[in-house]
Amino acid sequence: MAKPVDHQYLIFFGPNANCTFDICTASESVYGYRPSLAANITFIVLFSVANLIHVVQGFRWTTWRFTWLMILGCAHEITGYIARIKLYYNPWAFVPFLIQIITITQAPVFYCAAIYITLGRCIAHFGSGLARFPPKYLYRIFLPCDVVSLVLQGVGGAMSASSSGDSRTGVNIAMAGLIFQVITLFAFCSLLGDFFFRFILSKKGKMMTIREKVFLGFISLATLAILIRCIFRAHELKQGYHGEAVRREDLFIGLEGVLIVVSVFSLCVGHPGLIFKDDGMKYRTVDGIEPPGESGELLKDMRTEYNGGRTTKTSV
Repeated sequence: MAKPVDHQYLIFFGPNANCTFDICTASESVYGYRPSLAANITFIVLFSVANLIHVVQGFRWTTWRFTWLMILGCAHEITGYIARIKLYYNPWAFVPFLIQIITITQAPVFYCAAIYITLGRCIAHFGSGLARFPPKYLYRIFLPCDVVSLVLQGVGGAMSASSSGDSRTGVNIAMAGLIFQVITLFAFCSLLGDFFFRFILSKKGKMMTIREKVFLGFISLATLAILIRCIFRAHELKQGYHGEAVRREDLFIGLEGVLIVVSVFSLCVGHPGLIFKDDGMKYRTVDGIEPPGESGELLKDMRTEYNGGRTTKTSV
């Protein structure tokens, strides 16, 4: 007969956690549950499929910047959910907990960056004359903001987890990163919303193709899904790792996993190659001289080279 264990010597969370299923229950872990094996495997499969689709699309349309950002995001997601599977077998394991906190929290930052560069191209494609600002400022302002969000979430997650959740500073830094990402996304959506409102009212807006409408619909859905997810994660961290929201796996699955899956697959449909693949045919260089004005700027911004009857290089 096993000797009873004195609970005062048990450590439930942190690098020195010594609980096992022989002496503790899953309710005594930081999450208060064993992460669902079926849900985590499903997310790994879905993100792997989405990643493969984005790689194929990247080769098909040579949209390397967009593709690499999607690959980085999906790689973070897959790594995080693999770590959660390890937590299923040992809910007190510290390293897998730390890995999934950092990777799953950071992953949408890469998707946001992909959206920023894609919608910057949208302004050039649909008519930069309708914008209140040059498209290049989308890159110069919002991409650095994305980097700030990435750093804050990574540093905050590492600090709070390594302190066994007792570092309020770490939690606050991670939450600041998420809130900053929400503010950045909201500001970005406001600017783009203003542009597309002006575009729809213009003559060009009435000539949109079905493909362009589908593209804009799905990239808008991806952005909205990420925005809702970030609001949820900021709320989740409000009470730290000992709060009630952290112990709700149903909320995590629905408002983290499902929303980001929706976003990633929406970006498969809202892929820049679907509408920008023919842009190179509209602008040509003659004897190395680029067209003047807006056409020249568009050509430079898209990094597009037209040769004969086909686009030889497109970088998004």
